[in-house]
Amino acid sequence: MLITMVLLFAFMYFFMMRPQKKQQQQHQDMLNNMKKGDKVVTIGGLHGVVDSIDQDAKTVDLDLDGVYLTFNLTAIRTVNGAANGTPAAGTAAPAAKDDTPANDDSADTPADDDQSAADDSETNDDSENKD
Repeated sequence: MLITMVLLFAFMYFFMMRPQKKQQQQHQDMLNNMKKGDKVVTIGGLHGVVDSIDQDAKTVDLDLDGVYLTFNLTAIRTVNGAANGTPAAGTAAPAAKDDTPANDDSADTPADDDQSAADDSETNDDSENKD
């Protein structure tokens, strides 16, 4: 019974606790290596550029296209690299964007216009017959 408990604890440590600690350490290293001018993404999804970092207060000021906001350092999800496009140390370069155009559903086709006009005329005919 005691051996089973020890094996269960060892299993939990190596497959649950240890990877989480490793991930926390990587995140802390990323925050410690963050510098002014790095592009970052917050946990709320805001994208901005680091304007200043206050290690004592554990805050960071972000420039969000002219709007300056102050966040806790723990609110930074990822550091994408310097604003000039070079990746930060320990982070991967952002993936290239796909240049294929998006499907534009807002454009109406002539067939759609004809169908909607036919629907309108049927509605008008029905209302005229009721009188």
